[in-house]
Amino acid sequence: MEQDQLTESGETGVDVVIAGGGIMGCSAAFWLSRLSDRRLRICVVEQDPSHKQSSTALSVASIRQQFSKSINVKISRFGIEFIRNIQNQIGKLPGGNDLALRENGYLLLAGTNAGAQRLRQAHAMQQSLGAQTMLLEQNALKDRFPWLQVQDIALASFGQKDEGWFDNMGLLQMFRQAARQNGVAFLHDEIIGVRGSKGQVHDVKLAQNGALSVGTLINATGTNARTMLQYLGEEIPVEPRKRTVFQIDAPNAHFPDAPLMVCHTGFYLRPEGRHWLCATVPEDDCAADPHDFEPALHEFEDRIWPRLYARAPAFDAVKVLSAWAGHYAYNTLDQNAIVGRHPNWQNLYLMNGFSGHGLQQAPAVGRGIAELILFNRFVTLDLADLSVDRILEGRAFKEGHII
Repeated sequence: MEQDQLTESGETGVDVVIAGGGIMGCSAAFWLSRLSDRRLRICVVEQDPSHKQSSTALSVASIRQQFSKSINVKISRFGIEFIRNIQNQIGKLPGGNDLALRENGYLLLAGTNAGAQRLRQAHAMQQSLGAQTMLLEQNALKDRFPWLQVQDIALASFGQKDEGWFDNMGLLQMFRQAARQNGVAFLHDEIIGVRGSKGQVHDVKLAQNGALSVGTLINATGTNARTMLQYLGEEIPVEPRKRTVFQIDAPNAHFPDAPLMVCHTGFYLRPEGRHWLCATVPEDDCAADPHDFEPALHEFEDRIWPRLYARAPAFDAVKVLSAWAGHYAYNTLDQNAIVGRHPNWQNLYLMNGFSGHGLQQAPAVGRGIAELILFNRFVTLDLADLSVDRILEGRAFKEGHII
């Protein structure tokens, strides 16, 4: 059902309401509509279908295997196969299925012995799960990437396969189109209230279309996750954190096969066509105003460029072409996703707190939520480590490789 069909039909209830139509909401809608053995009435509610300020649209659209927690490696291994073989997963769509996947890899640099040890520990785990990451000592690093200064590098980890970047909005639109073909309704509206009692969510209040009763509610509202739960008297440690991304021209830096490099001095860099994208973590990294999307332009001159030039002298002449700011849905407890049923509510499920990794994790997490709702268990990947219970108990499950 399209939006007009849903509202004109006079329906006041659906089987599943998905709050949020970004990458997580659309992934959940796709998998629910595909895996169910009956025709579920599913409605995705999104207040801004243009996604102008969504984390999905403002992402640098990367995927990697290099995490410190095994569940995140498994999630990304599922994700890369899904992206690479998306036509087999979703079927042929009118707009095509090319996500322009570019597997240049990730390069993580460590500058201390402690950092090197963390890379070694993570590398052993990653390889045990099938990730093709490799460790590079100084000489090997210089041989492979001669444009880098490596004197202060204790160790590097490089993903030679299954890592890179792709079309973020392409993936969102493919999930959305496929879900629509499966009968999912997409409603342009804002949820301004949620009502429930005795552990059961009853309905959501919409700004334009009144109340909509729900069989199941999925919170996939990104940086607004906390507000959604507060309607039910619940809390969640998720807040918006602003990140400014710069597109730069560097006429003396011709390295089209360069990986996404994460430098221990505090920035990342990757090629983008003939240009480059780069960013850093703000010096005062705290909760952002949810309406503040003004790029922090000073970060390039103050923090990024001196470190970039020290790492790669070919970036001696650079020009900022553009900049934009996006928000991470940042889990302040442990920077890991919050996935699963809320223990206080029988029909409330969370897909929140991805801390910058939501786009690459959406294929696996969307399927996991669908399985949990339909079969009352995870089938493809066991996502129990990311449970809501750990959040309520304050039991951190910390991801060490946050970018």
